[in-house]
Amino acid sequence: MDSVLKSIRANFVPIHREGYPFIAILAFVTLFLGWLWGPLFWLGLILTAWCVYFFRDPPRVTPLDPDLVISPADGRVSAVGPVVPPPELELGTAPRVRISVFMNVFNCHVNRAPVAGTVQRIAYTPGKFLNAELDKASEDNERNGLVIDGVHGRLGVVQIAGLVARRIVCFTREGQQLAVGERFGLIRFGSRLDVYLPEGATPLVAEGQTAIAGETVLARFGTGGSISGVRVD
Repeated sequence: MDSVLKSIRANFVPIHREGYPFIAILAFVTLFLGWLWGPLFWLGLILTAWCVYFFRDPPRVTPLDPDLVISPADGRVSAVGPVVPPPELELGTAPRVRISVFMNVFNCHVNRAPVAGTVQRIAYTPGKFLNAELDKASEDNERNGLVIDGVHGRLGVVQIAGLVARRIVCFTREGQQLAVGERFGLIRFGSRLDVYLPEGATPLVAEGQTAIAGETVLARFGTGGSISGVRVD
């Protein structure tokens, strides 16, 4: 029986704790709507199921190679090119290669560290809630930026709120050590992540490509080599 239960549990994707209050509220509303009128129960059930799906937090297999930059988010690569980093990151005024990953409301929204290193700076900036696919969203929208000091220098990663998103959650703090692929935040509900690469990193993705947080390689330093191992989390 234990083996059967383990097999069943292995096929269920874990739910992030940030989603528990929303799932509970929707479940209660669903029961209430069903008490008022039967057909409304099914509408509420669909919304509750979507909420469970939105807050899923599946384990990922992250390649362990200090020369790799891994995607911090699930979604579509929406931009690759040189851009001056936001001033609050204090990364200078010279353009850096920026890789943007846009998350729609059906993507997993748990964010993961693109490189291993020390969180040198966290900077929250209030702003608007424009469509996160727009380029000006990087400057105008509410955002939370992290600067991670890794073996190849300082890398910036910015959580950007979107048209529907109204809450940026950051789990980490300044001075904390992050492993590559480690969870550092989450955004509700639809948003974007910008990664500002240090000098010497070569992008390995193109606009329109699908990225998976903790697994997809966005860029590489140097000419490359064999991956020494993986991290499953």
